[in-house]
Amino acid sequence: MSGGTKKNKPTMSTPTEAILESISDGVFTIDMEWRITSFNRAAEEITGVPREEAIMRLCSEVFRCSMCGANCALLLTLETGKPIIGKSGYIINSDGNRIPISISTAMLKDAKGKVVGGAETFRDLSEVEALRRELDSRFRVGDLVSRSPLMQRVFEVLPAIAASPSTVLILGETGTGKELMARTIHSLSPRREGPFIAVNCGALPDTLLESELFGYRAGAFTGATKDKPGRFALASGGTIFLDEIGDVSPALQVRFLRVLQERTYEPLGATRSETTDARVIVATNRDLAELTRSGAFREDLFYRVNVVRVQLPPLRRRQEDIPLLAEHFINRFNRLQGKAIQGIDAEALSLLMAHHWPGNVRELANVIERAFIMCNEGLISIDHFPEELTARGASTARSADVRSAHDMLDAQSIRTALERNNYNRLAAARELGIHKTTLFRRIKKLGIALPQQDGRSPKTSKQ
Repeated sequence: MSGGTKKNKPTMSTPTEAILESISDGVFTIDMEWRITSFNRAAEEITGVPREEAIMRLCSEVFRCSMCGANCALLLTLETGKPIIGKSGYIINSDGNRIPISISTAMLKDAKGKVVGGAETFRDLSEVEALRRELDSRFRVGDLVSRSPLMQRVFEVLPAIAASPSTVLILGETGTGKELMARTIHSLSPRREGPFIAVNCGALPDTLLESELFGYRAGAFTGATKDKPGRFALASGGTIFLDEIGDVSPALQVRFLRVLQERTYEPLGATRSETTDARVIVATNRDLAELTRSGAFREDLFYRVNVVRVQLPPLRRRQEDIPLLAEHFINRFNRLQGKAIQGIDAEALSLLMAHHWPGNVRELANVIERAFIMCNEGLISIDHFPEELTARGASTARSADVRSAHDMLDAQSIRTALERNNYNRLAAARELGIHKTTLFRRIKKLGIALPQQDGRSPKTSKQ
C-alpha cells in the first residue's frame, strides 16, 4: 500500500485502496519499525485521528488501546506468523471516549515473500455493545435476572413501586428471592443512599424480636447497662425489611400496627415515644389472607401492609429462567472464587430443567455453588451435581431428549417476543433476529397458540 507522508494526505490510486476506503472497518498497516504506513477513512472516523496525523507515526502513539504492549495482537502475529481473528478489546478515541472493538491481524509480505510489516483491521462494536446492554437490562433489574413473562410484569412496575413511600408486601415461597427483591426496591428508591436493615421475624422469639426492632433503655431489664437503638432507629432515612411477617405473634402485631399507622414506637423501658421515617417492606411465604380469616393475623394490620403487593412466582413456574439464572450464578462464583468455569453442558442443563425445585432460586444457587467445588475447569456436568439431585432426576433427564429442554426455551422466547410486540409476528421475528417464515415454522412446530388478531392493526386477521 502507498504510505504517503505525515503532512500530505495520500491519494488512493489502486482498486485495493479504493475498496479499503469504502468499507466500514478501520484498516491500517505498519512497517517493521511499527510506523503507520496506511490509514483508511473508517480508521479516521473510529479513532477521531486524521490520516495525515497518523501516517508515519508509531502506532502506539495513535492508538490508546487495551491490547497495546505485551497484549498487542499484531505483535503476536508477527512473532508467530499466525493471524488473529476477532479479538475483543477497546481503544480511547481522540475525544477520550472508550470504543469497544474487535481486531483481526495479518502479516504483510513483499513479492519475494519477505515480511515487511503487518496489517490490522478493527471494527467498532459500539452499537453491538449498546444492543447487548439493552437486552441485558431487559432481563435484569439490579441483581434480579429473568426473562419470564411473570417476572417481566414485576420488573415493569418496580420503578414506580420504588419511587413510592408506601409499605410493600412481598409474597412468595421460601427461596424465591424476597429479600433480594426488597434490596432491589431499596436500591431503585430515593432512599438508596440510606441504610437497608433486614430482620427475620420468624427467627427470633417475641421478647428478643421486640428489643431488636424497637431498642431499649438502660435498666429496662437485667443486663441492659446502656441504651441500645433498635432496627427501626438504625433504618432512619432508609428501608427496614421485615421478613416472615406472618410468623409474628398477635401481641407484637399490635406494636407493628402502631408503627405503620402513627410512625411512632416506644423502646423497652422508655417513657416517651420515638418516631421513625424508615420505609417498611414486609415479606412472607404464608397466605396472609387465610391467616387473617382464621384470626391468626390482625385484619387491620393486613390492610396496612397490603398497600403495594409483589408476588414472586416459584421457579417451577419460570423454568425458562433456569439457564439464565445458572449463567448468572456461574459468573458470580467465577468472580468470587477466581475460576473460569465456561458454563454448563447440555445433559446437566436438561437435568436442571427437569427438576421441580422445591427450594426455588436459593436451591439452584446452592446446586451451582456445590458444582463449583467439584468442577475445576471447563463445563459443569451432571457428575458435579449432588447425588440427591441426580438420583431424583437422572432417569427423567437421561431418558428425555435434550432437545425438549431447548424446545421449551425456544417456545418461551417466542411467546415473550410475541407478547412484547402485541403479537405482531414480523416485529417479533425482527426482535428474535430470524426471518418471518422461520418464526412461522417454529410456531407451528412448537404448537404455540396465537390470537386471531395480528398486532399490526385491529383489522389484520391471523396469517
